[in-house]
Amino acid sequence: MIFRVIKKMITVKNLSKTFQTEDGVQIPALTDVSFQVVPGEIVGIIGTSGSGKSTLLRIIRGVESFDEGEITIGDLTVKHDSPAYYSRKLREATAIHLQRSFGLWPESTVQNVVRKLYGVKYGDEGLTDFEHANDEFMEEAMELLHLVGLGDKAEHFAPVLSGGEKQRLIMARQLAKKPEILLLDEPATMSCPKTKQEILDAIKNINQELGITVLLVSHLPEVHRYLSHKLILMENGHVKDEGKTDEVINKFLSGMDEEISGRDSQDVGSTLIRVENLARRFYLLKGGHVLSLEDVDFEVKEGEILSLIGPSGAGKTVLMRMMAGLDQPDRGKVSYKLDGNWVDMHQPGIERMTIRRQMGFMHQEFSLTHHATIRDQIAHRLGVKNEMVVGAAKKKAEELGISDQVLDILYQLTDLPENEAKYRLEKIGLSPDVLDELFPSFPEKAVRRYAKPIFEALDLPLEILDRRSYELSGGQKVRATIALVLATQPRILYLDEPFGDLDPLTLRTVSNSLKRINQEFNTTFIMVSHHVDFIQELATRAIMMEDGRLVDQGDTRTLCEEFIDRCHAKYLEKEAV
Repeated sequence: MIFRVIKKMITVKNLSKTFQTEDGVQIPALTDVSFQVVPGEIVGIIGTSGSGKSTLLRIIRGVESFDEGEITIGDLTVKHDSPAYYSRKLREATAIHLQRSFGLWPESTVQNVVRKLYGVKYGDEGLTDFEHANDEFMEEAMELLHLVGLGDKAEHFAPVLSGGEKQRLIMARQLAKKPEILLLDEPATMSCPKTKQEILDAIKNINQELGITVLLVSHLPEVHRYLSHKLILMENGHVKDEGKTDEVINKFLSGMDEEISGRDSQDVGSTLIRVENLARRFYLLKGGHVLSLEDVDFEVKEGEILSLIGPSGAGKTVLMRMMAGLDQPDRGKVSYKLDGNWVDMHQPGIERMTIRRQMGFMHQEFSLTHHATIRDQIAHRLGVKNEMVVGAAKKKAEELGISDQVLDILYQLTDLPENEAKYRLEKIGLSPDVLDELFPSFPEKAVRRYAKPIFEALDLPLEILDRRSYELSGGQKVRATIALVLATQPRILYLDEPFGDLDPLTLRTVSNSLKRINQEFNTTFIMVSHHVDFIQELATRAIMMEDGRLVDQGDTRTLCEEFIDRCHAKYLEKEAV
């Protein structure tokens, strides 16, 4: 039979933690944090980025040291100077699930759980003898899979599960450790509403069926409304408030900026981008055909903010990458209007390079370089996207014996994530240094002139130019990242869920900033986001996708409400009213 835990009180008393940077700067992460958790509760922890939520969870898990205070779980008390034995006892009592944790074995779903059960009992899941382990653990493994809603996926190959299914499988593997407390750090933030609902239901079921106490870190109010019995609000490492979920959420949201008005959906220009009969298929060696993008047709008007919405795996990112010319379609065409002519985005050459110069792309993993100043990073970006780059790069390429077609293909790499760009260069036998040679950094003295109007629109002080990312607040980091892409004043900007893990206060700041940019510079935005309220607030039009098909397009609010209905996203019902 599946286990039920022995319920124990959790007490955190006067917990403090300070980090120290390499250059000796002291950064307080937690200060005098105290609270209690009643056995069997789901207690939520909310707060803006950098408020100390994840640090607190890691300390309770026993994987992060602390400077003062103590943690008590039942009859176990751990102090800042306790021997390592006590940290191990914390790890035995707790299990943790992280947002991006997908460490799975390349075998069936149920075998992944059987392995974990074997490892918990015998010490090494890598040595699992399935001939005997299946007899001993199969029934319990299946019970755990049913608990997280994966009973019907028991024989599926784990690596081809959807993102939400993988997260629920990770939870089942964590439950195999029979923890007294489940620690969840943003378990569903980057998921679409359908996937998020499945994950949240799994958490609720775990709590109700097993009696496991859950500490849930999330900056999403709707997640806490659906799950949390009570809520702790953290701010700058302190517990600012604690109590009833709705009351604490209201206090948290009271610090949100007022929403500014955006562009009217009718106040847009002529057609800027045409997507015609676009199609592409993807296959995996195991799992067969997983995505087919078929006959996608639509247009994008100049100055509009277009959002692609749909469940995970619908093909939104695939479509965006093909629109930006980063990937090739199997069939169809993407054309951009340039000086009255239509340019095919999948035909290499100087014209496509000119289009790309006017375009920006923010990927999910887009981030600031840790040790470089913002000025240095903008100088590099201006070197890639300034008005003279095409002519200067063409001249340099001729000296190096590089054709226009190859130059354009190399220029394409500047819009890719760094690791992907390096991989593609290695495949053709070139060093990343070739990009620096073709597209050298802009003179630093000129950076301020380009940055000033963008910084003003983003409400950022120009003094930030000479700071590094670790010297900025969470909200400043996000806006500085946007400024980095916008400093060259691109005509078109693609946003592929780069703001998925932002708290609502910072997200409102970002939304207002993007509206100002859109209105002041007439920048066209094409974005993917799973934050339905963010989409409704920002986008002038939406396109809904499902299973690689365009199923509808039009009014943003109408389509978002239809999307919520299709996802059966109960956790959003209050938000959707």
